[in-house]
Amino acid sequence: MKTTFTLQFLEESTETMRAIAHPIRIAIIDLLHRNGKMSVTEIYESLDIEQAVASHHLRILKSRNVVSMQRDQKFSLYSLANPGYFDIVQILGNLT
Repeated sequence: MKTTFTLQFLEESTETMRAIAHPIRIAIIDLLHRNGKMSVTEIYESLDIEQAVASHHLRILKSRNVVSMQRDQKFSLYSLANPGYFDIVQILGNLT
């Protein structure tokens, strides 16, 4: 395969795109873009999903460094690790 990208970049990018490629995870990215830092409670209440579901999807996004997490006393606050992840979502929205 001829490309200017390294195989490592291609594989890592594919895994990141797989992590993003779920309706709930895209919604989480949108929420975090609009609201900045949010707790799991704020996220699952905003999306009207169960806490376990929100935590599961946040874990996937965190594993690919799409979101970052900071502790604030007893709360974990999530935010986008890079605003470029919202740009990906926005581009997808413009293509449909």
